Amino acid sequence: MNQGKVCRLVSGALLVLASLDAYAQSSDALAAPVRPYASDAKAAKTADRALQKSVIRALSRTKGLRATTITVRARNGVVTLEGTVPEQSQMGLATQAAEGVEGVTSVTNALTLSTL
Repeated sequence: MNQGKVCRLVSGALLVLASLDAYAQSSDALAAPVRPYASDAKAAKTADRALQKSVIRALSRTKGLRATTITVRARNGVVTLEGTVPEQSQMGLATQAAEGVEGVTSVTNALTLSTL
């Protein structure tokens, strides 16, 4: 009778171990390769750089705007303008120029007036 209990205990333990192993396996959806996400991130970064360059080009072509002290950051269509401008009116010019670039969804103007 003692051997029967031991046999049932070992069988139960093996059954539990087998079910734990089956539970730990991932599904096909979760086991997808990570590589496509890396290329998506690379494509997004490339698009952000292209948008950044387009905005810089638009700022440099805007008459009455001193764009050399303006830094442009772009991420997913959102553009941030940072740096300094000599006059208050140039803040508005910079925002308008950036908003006019194709692909820009919003503009955050963090420009400040230069003291020099």
